[in-house]
Amino acid sequence: MINTVKKSKQLDDILFIVSARLNSQRVPKKMVRNFGDTTLLDICFKKLLKSTIIPKKNIYASLYEEELKEIAKKYDINIFNRSYNSANNDNSLQSIYEWHDKLNYKYVILINSCQPFLTTETIDNFVNKFINIEDDGLFGVIKKKNYFWNKEGIMVTPWPKDQTILNTKAVEVTYEAAHSLYASKIDSIKNNIFMGTFQKKNDPVLFEMEEFECFDIDYEWEFKLSESYYKENLIKNKI
Repeated sequence: MINTVKKSKQLDDILFIVSARLNSQRVPKKMVRNFGDTTLLDICFKKLLKSTIIPKKNIYASLYEEELKEIAKKYDINIFNRSYNSANNDNSLQSIYEWHDKLNYKYVILINSCQPFLTTETIDNFVNKFINIEDDGLFGVIKKKNYFWNKEGIMVTPWPKDQTILNTKAVEVTYEAAHSLYASKIDSIKNNIFMGTFQKKNDPVLFEMEEFECFDIDYEWEFKLSESYYKENLIKNKI
């Protein structure tokens, strides 16, 4: 029997966007620095273009600096001309995502360009999940089995039943933000809502990801460590 179930969302209604800038204080110009034989931004664009489901015409890069735009032009990626204020603002949702009322899409999927080991397969799985759910938000997370305390030193992880030691095999599963893949209804951004309210179940829906793929480069040591791994596996033809 042919499956005639209609998808909840249409691909043509989804904006796929990468945001990048050069003013990182912890890792200066990390997006254009040599990373093995390439750059982090090149790696991100290549992964998106390998996708079997993402329409190329829906892929945009939100960029301010010309160095970044030159990389996008190599791959014929649509460029949203980011403002100086957007590229230098970390506090305003509407300023950082200033494309929210300028690009004509119903939904948006934002891809973190600072995670070189995120795979095209995972991106495609995330997209497929999003277009097949009724919900308006989907957020990548990492599964954790560990113990956590709040700033007052009070344990917030439920203690496993019948356990007297810190056994991570017995502890309840929690999830950590992957800071990797984000999906949202685009017009909610004007109301300072991105993906969901985070106040109730499945708002947004959580999408479990492999922790290694979500290795995020925020510090110099992370850049050097991940570049070393990248070069070693490039030589072994594993990348």
